[in-house]
Order: sequence, then C-alpha cells, then structure tokens
Amino acid sequence: MIFPPRLQPGDKIAICALARKITLVEIQSAVDILTSWGLEVVIGESLAGDFHQFAGNDALRLRDLQTMLDNPEIKAIISARGGYGTTRLLDQLNFEKFKKSPKWLIGFSDITALLCHVLGMGYAGIHSIMPSLFSRSGSEAAIESLRKVLFGEPITYQTSAHAFNRLGAAQGILFGGNISLLNTIIGTASDIDYTGKILFVEEIDEYLYNLDRMLVQLKRSGKLSCLTGLIVGHMTDMRDNPVPFGKTAYEIIQEHTAAYSYPVCYDFPTGHEPHNLALICGAQVRLEVSGTGSFLEYVPE
Repeated sequence: MIFPPRLQPGDKIAICALARKITLVEIQSAVDILTSWGLEVVIGESLAGDFHQFAGNDALRLRDLQTMLDNPEIKAIISARGGYGTTRLLDQLNFEKFKKSPKWLIGFSDITALLCHVLGMGYAGIHSIMPSLFSRSGSEAAIESLRKVLFGEPITYQTSAHAFNRLGAAQGILFGGNISLLNTIIGTASDIDYTGKILFVEEIDEYLYNLDRMLVQLKRSGKLSCLTGLIVGHMTDMRDNPVPFGKTAYEIIQEHTAAYSYPVCYDFPTGHEPHNLALICGAQVRLEVSGTGSFLEYVPE
C-alpha cells in the first residue's frame, strides 16, 4: 500500500466539488481552518460550477479534478461536499501523474467511490469530514482528527459498548464508506476485494427496505463473509414506509452478519453526523471489541 507523504506547513491542499454544487461562502469556515494549519488552500474551478444539481457539468468537474491530480505541488485534494456525481467521472480520470506524485484524496459519502477506486490501485485515502460541514456545531473532534491524520500525528479511537457488538479482535486493512456507494461500484473498475479486510459502513436518508436489499447484495456477492471485522457507523435519517419494514438499520445489519464470527463494532463515529472521525482507507488496523467498548488503532507498516 502506498501512503502519500504527510503534510507540512506550507503545503498546498486543493478543494474541488466532485458532485453536488456548493458556494464559496459555504466552505469559508473550512478555508479559514485549513489556512490556520499552515496550509495553502487552492480553490478548484468546480467551486464556481452550476449545472442543475452538479458543481458544473461532468467535463468541468473532471477537468478540475484532473488538473489537481496532475499538479505535483498539490499535496492533498479534499472534496467540498458529497451529493451525487463522483462515479460519473471515475472511468475518465488519468492517474499516471498521480502515481508519480501521490497525494491524499479526502472525503466521504459520494466520495466513497473515489476512495475505493484509488485503494484498488494500491493508494491510501482519507474518509473524513468535508469543507461543507466544517461550520456545523459539534464537528470539532472530526476536524481535529483530520488534522492529525494529514500531519501524521498518532491517533486511536475508542467507543462505548453497544448491545449489538460482537466481541473479539481482528487485524486487517481498513476501508469502507457509504453502503449505497459500496453497492454502486460492485462489478466496476472501482470494486474492492473485501478478503481479510476490516470494513466500516455508514448510511443516510435510505429506506430501511433498501438498506436490507443492499445488505443482501453484499452478502450474496460474498463481500461480507470474507471480512475479518466490521465497523458500523452512523445510520442517519433513515426512512420507513407506511407499512413498516419491521427492523431498525442496526437490526438489519445484525441479521445479515449473524452467520459470521468476526468482531463487529456498532455506533462508531463515522458518517453523516458531526462526530465523523477521519479514517485512513488502506491502513493496517487492529480492532478490539470487548464488553466495555471498542478500540481501533493503526498498526505500523
């Protein structure tokens, strides 16, 4: 696994809008914070894009991201927000210059697809809070976790015990993200081999029956059976029909992973809530789930 260099004061970090449109005003808090870390913020042309729901049409967003990927002075690229649109770009990207000068790709939600795409190429990325959310109340720990990861500072994660937790310990490569996106990339060039890995998942604004359908897909495709561990994050604003599905989001996940013996941690702070801690996709980690809570740490390469 190739890890881009840790950031240093004076390094350049680019903000691009890969999916839904956004304004500069909405990310000003993030620009101020990143600047306070000693970074030089480079604003991509997609931040001025406006094409229906998107931050410019596909050609504009593709050109913006490709420009930042190709520029060796850019040491990290963070997506301004999620939404929808990243998967429309992936097959047209050229990563040859990125491979010569790797940089951190950062984001979550719709950006799950990009993180998985580069992970499949052997490059680590960062699943974390994005600029559109820096100003949200309660996001301070999420922002600080991103700073620590970017600058190579030690970080560990501890969570409280949960009734659904399955106890045990595991080690493996960490990866994951939004369940809808993990399903979307199955069978594509961005798909991931789940074997021996520790998967983390989160979701937002999905009907419970559709969450069940996506878990069935992951299960039937053999994705869930070959893991060494599972981390279940936030299930935010989930929906139900007038005739209830009959299970909560966590109960659905529990049902579809009941046959496996690996440890499972529930209620981990990742996803569409202010407490969304930065996770390094591609890093070797150790997960321990006990009766008193869960502990996640990075294992030195």
